Amino acid sequence: MAKVVSINISSKKGIPKTPIQEGEFITNFGLKEDSHGGDWHRQVSLLAQESIDKIKEMGMENLSPGVFAENITTEGICLYKLPIGAKMKIGESIHEVTQIGKQCHNRCKIFHTIGDCIMPKEGIFTKIIMGGCVKVGDIIEVLKD
Repeated sequence: MAKVVSINISSKKGIPKTPIQEGEFITNFGLKEDSHGGDWHRQVSLLAQESIDKIKEMGMENLSPGVFAENITTEGICLYKLPIGAKMKIGESIHEVTQIGKQCHNRCKIFHTIGDCIMPKEGIFTKIIMGGCVKVGDIIEVLKD
């Protein structure tokens, strides 16, 4: 069963995010008070704990949720295999997948701190179709069309 491991927020882009217990996700914006929020296609970033664990296996310890600047850290779902347009119910909110991975033009602060970044390969981005509260431990359900 897929679930939310962590919800993470920051006031600036390109830096690790700080975990919070719950977040308010706003329709057509993203996570309230997060630097990535706005009217665009990458309102929310998600990364699986399993992806973070791959970097840990490379010898990089002390990696916690939010270190790759993801808004939601998940468990039990292979995010990067979801198709563009897939919809997920996460807590009270509904997300639509808009992008898989991303191109890093410059090595970000995360890359220089950690030595690698998994977000360009396995992170995904969503926009909020229906807002609502998301809490740590909430179930993630991929919706059927």
